[in-house]
Amino acid sequence: MRELKFFLIDFNGNTYIEDVSKLQGVFFSFPSYSNYKTTSKNNCKILSKKPVSFERYKNAFNKVIEEITKGNTYLLNLTFPTQIQTNCSLIEIYNSSKAPFKLYFKDRFVCFSPERFVKIQNNKIFTYPMKGTIDASIPKAREKILSNIKEMAEHTMVVDLLRNDLGIIGYNVRVNKFRFIDKIKAGDKELLQVSSEIEATLPNNWHYNWIELIKKMLPAGSVTGTPKKKTVEIIKEAENYDRAYYTGIFGITDEKTFLDSAVIIRYIENPNNIPSQLHNFTTYPLHNLSTSQLHNYIYKSGGGITIDSNLKEEYEEMIKKVYIPI
Repeated sequence: MRELKFFLIDFNGNTYIEDVSKLQGVFFSFPSYSNYKTTSKNNCKILSKKPVSFERYKNAFNKVIEEITKGNTYLLNLTFPTQIQTNCSLIEIYNSSKAPFKLYFKDRFVCFSPERFVKIQNNKIFTYPMKGTIDASIPKAREKILSNIKEMAEHTMVVDLLRNDLGIIGYNVRVNKFRFIDKIKAGDKELLQVSSEIEATLPNNWHYNWIELIKKMLPAGSVTGTPKKKTVEIIKEAENYDRAYYTGIFGITDEKTFLDSAVIIRYIENPNNIPSQLHNFTTYPLHNLSTSQLHNYIYKSGGGITIDSNLKEEYEEMIKKVYIPI
């Protein structure tokens, strides 16, 4: 069997590639393979949240809506950092969290992502854009999320964007499944998550330049918006902070027949190792839980904005997405 390669590409396109056997301080878990056996689990909790102020979010939101009305973007994923305090270190959070795709990277960040980016088997490439969530405990939650006009429009735009992205590097693009439901953990809750499956065929020699092919699809459409190039420009202006590794991708490949990758969402970073623009935060207190050792980290989260989005609801959704799935 060929040596597996691990790769990481941040939101700005910076790339890290290493043989899995040579990784130091990098632990990952995929549905098919993991390089690290979890030895212990902690009851990891977020003890407090300090998101950006409503005023800062409002200014960015209004900027996005203005650009939508001008026709410069139709869907934009607006995100911000939230200061959090936890009772666990990053490696303890990695051990405790539950997700299909997990990554601990050199005590810089931890990610517990539910979203695959692309998967390649032989000459077939698949992508699974996620867009649309609802609390599973809500009566008739499945019917409500699937019949919601705004969610339908948002998901359709992302699927169309990802179809175009696959068309850049492959051919015979088709949507195999449209808007199917997965159930995921969200702290002490369960959420219903709406996804689709898109497939394309790759050239027989894809493995000779696999990293260049992957980069042609970045940044990921589900965490940017459409049209992608202009939307990314608007994102950087509206958010005014560095996403860094957040909303990048990570993956593994044998560089011959197999590649799997995930979008870096549900993400906590160590501000001591990654400089962040931490300004204009407001307190969003949770229950006062005491602990002997506290850790101060940054959690980055957000959501898709369309012309039908509600300012207060989007701000609250950004905050609700700050959780550890245990």
